[in-house]
This record gives sequence, structure tokens and C-alpha cells, in this order.
Amino acid sequence: MTTPRTPHRRSIARRATAAAGLLLATACVSDRATAPSADVTDAEVPSVSASVGTGVQEYVAGELLVKFRAGASAASRAALLRGANADVAERIITAAMRGRGDNEGLHVLRTSAAVEAAIAALKGNADVEFAEPNWVYHHEAVSNDPYVTNGTLWGMTGTFGSGASNAWVNNTSCSDVYVGIIDEGYMYTHIDLTANAGKNPGEIAGNAKDDDLNGLVDDVYGWDFVSNNSSVFDGVGDDHGTHVAGTIGGKGGNATGVAGVCWDVKLMGAKFLGATGGTTANAIKAVDYFTNLKNKGVNIVATNNSWGGGGFSQGLKDAIDRAGAAGILFVAAAGNDAANIDATISYPAGYDSDNIISVASITSTGALSSFSNYGLTRVDLGAPGSSITSTLPVAGTKRNSVTSGYGSYSGTSMATPHVTGAAAFYAARHPGATAAAIKSAILGAVTATPSLAGKTVTGGRLNISGF
Repeated sequence: MTTPRTPHRRSIARRATAAAGLLLATACVSDRATAPSADVTDAEVPSVSASVGTGVQEYVAGELLVKFRAGASAASRAALLRGANADVAERIITAAMRGRGDNEGLHVLRTSAAVEAAIAALKGNADVEFAEPNWVYHHEAVSNDPYVTNGTLWGMTGTFGSGASNAWVNNTSCSDVYVGIIDEGYMYTHIDLTANAGKNPGEIAGNAKDDDLNGLVDDVYGWDFVSNNSSVFDGVGDDHGTHVAGTIGGKGGNATGVAGVCWDVKLMGAKFLGATGGTTANAIKAVDYFTNLKNKGVNIVATNNSWGGGGFSQGLKDAIDRAGAAGILFVAAAGNDAANIDATISYPAGYDSDNIISVASITSTGALSSFSNYGLTRVDLGAPGSSITSTLPVAGTKRNSVTSGYGSYSGTSMATPHVTGAAAFYAARHPGATAAAIKSAILGAVTATPSLAGKTVTGGRLNISGF
């Protein structure tokens, strides 16, 4: 165990896609397996190797995010819009913003000018707090349960795994704890996830009403900020979010598939990643969605954020800080560029926010994964991220049908949910623990690992059995 250094501060598997201009690549390729039998072998588990992202930043063409000064006059705002050749596409003002005394919110502007020129026209004006691109983010993915008993689930059971299997000896349940998955949607009907699909306690399913008055109708399992509806699972394209969910909370002890860090837990989804990625505007809404639930009394301990890209966003950092003020940890993938993010910051893992835990990926031999970002002051610890088997939605035999499956993905996307699960595991055993206490316990219990020395804040890997 090492004593954590004070982090200065700190994105996840990217599909291997390169595009002209400003574009990130993800490291998640969709190889899938069908439901396992008890005699599944390692050779039968499909593997997805991470590809190194380009590290180039992408934003939405013709859009920017602006925060006007509270009290700015209508005439001033109109003049600013004219100067930027812009009009208002959307105003974002969430309950979490209001809860922190912000009644101004953010505006998404559409401009006919170049985004850089529009920002330059706005910056420096006393009635503008900040103006920034609407950045685009992508994934960072490159028991008696069969994948546990046959040794495939090395991230739980292996020598250089998370220590979860040792911790399971005493207790496997995190049933009173909620975890938010900010990602694609997740398959909450998956055979290994349905028992742990958390529900918004303030919402009544199917009555077409906004029962908890959060502005969203029937957000029982969460909300889809891409399509702006209550469907948090939309088919086989939501593989990344489903894979993440299985590592956090795959049902254990059910003689089926995998087991997550928490065998019993309440998972909820905030979908903001679609087929072409996700925007800063929707990421802010997703983070604030869980902050609002927490402020209403739902025991949300952490959100899992296996995504990244784009440049610094004051709007997103403010949302992460609001989550921190509500007591929610923001567990973030360090990114898959094989880069030192102390030198070239990767977001959101690189924000200087106390509630962030930034996670690098290690292999089953304890090495830093070849694709993983690192950083002595901005990456906190390592966790299993190479060849991680978890839950997936797969195409069924009938047209347009989806069934439960499993597959192996790699990326810091896969390392991150091990740590998110650890946060839930600790919180379940220490009711009332603050986010700071949970983070301190996780970082203080790491196992020193040579490949992480000088490359992470702690110099060690996740060890759930250490707390």
C-alpha cells in the first residue's frame, strides 16, 4: 500500500475511427459471445484489443456553449448574438444548477460563423462568463457464474485483478447503493443485469406523468439525453454501456455469466453517447440528472464515466463540481492514447475536481496496458482493463430481437467500472461515508505495482479486499 499524493487532477476505449479535422477515435470493437455454458474456455471468449486514439479534439460544427452573466440585459444579449452571427438553439437550466443558486444556466448557440470566430466575438465581454465549443466525446473502450469459475474473469479473481473475489468472502451485496452509468444506454433486461436494474423511486412507471417534477416523464430507469425520452436501452448499439454495467453490477451467484464487483446494486442510466458520440451539452444534463436525484434523497454514490475527448469545458467542470458538492464521486477513464496526461491533459479525467477518480488500465500480468494514458498527478490508480469479459446485448434469432450475451473488451473504459464498483462496495459497508472518505479509502488501499510507479498518483492498482 502506498500513501496517496495530493492529485493536481486529471477519457476511455475509442472505436478505431479517424476522420478529417477534429475527431477522436474510440477503442471499442464489437466482438460478442452468446450466453455461456459451464464449460466455456478462455479460447472461446472473443477479445477486443484497444486501438490508440488520435487525441485530436472534436466539436459540433456551428454550435457553442455560452454562459451569460446573470442580470445581463436583453439588449446586451441581442447585441452579443448579432456579433457572433448566432441565435439560441437551447437553454439548459437544470434542477442541480438551481440548487446551487444558478438561475441563469447555459445557452447552446447556433452560429453561421466559424465556431472559433464566434467564441472570439463573445469572449472578453463583461456580460459573458464563458464561451466554448460544444465538444464531442466518445467511449474509451478498446461465484458459481461460469466466467468466474473458469478463470476468465481475471479482473475479479486474478493475481493482478481488483481483489473483488477476496472481498466477496465477507459480503457481496451493495443493494442499498445506486450507481449512475453516464454512457450509452445499458440493457437493463439482460439476464445478468435485470435483478440490479435500479429505478427512480420518485417515478411511477407508465403513467405518462412527471411524478417527481424533474421535467422528465417516466424516467424510471434513467433518461436518454440523445433522443430525449425515457428509453435508456435502444438495442445492440448500446454495447459499451451494457459492458460497463456488467463489471459494476453483474448479478453474482446466479449460475449465469459474469459477476460484477457488486452482486446486488441499483444501476441507473443516463444515455448521452449515441452512434456519433455525445456532446458537452448532453453530458452536462446527464451529470446534473444524477445530482438532482441525489439532492432528492436517492443514495447515488458514484457515476461511471468511461468516455472522453474534446478540450476544457467550464460548463462540464461546473457540473462535475455540482455532483461533488452533492457527495457523488465522478469515476473517469484516463483515456487510451498511451499518453502522459500531465503533459497533454485528457478530459474529463483531467479536471481539477476533488470528486474525480481517474483510472488507468492494467493487464492480467500487472503491466500498464499498451493503450492506457497515465500521469503522476492526474491519474490516480490502475485497474483491470485489458481483455475484460462482461455483459453485452446481441442480436437474437428473430428479426430485430435482442438477447443476452457476453464478450471481452479492452480499454480504460473497462478499468473504470471496477473502481466505480469499488466505490459502491465501500459505501455499502460504511453507510453515510462521504465521497471524500470513499475516495481516500480506495486510494489508500491500493497494492503497489511497479508498472504504475511514477505513472499514477498512488503508484498502485485497485485492491477492494484492502478496505
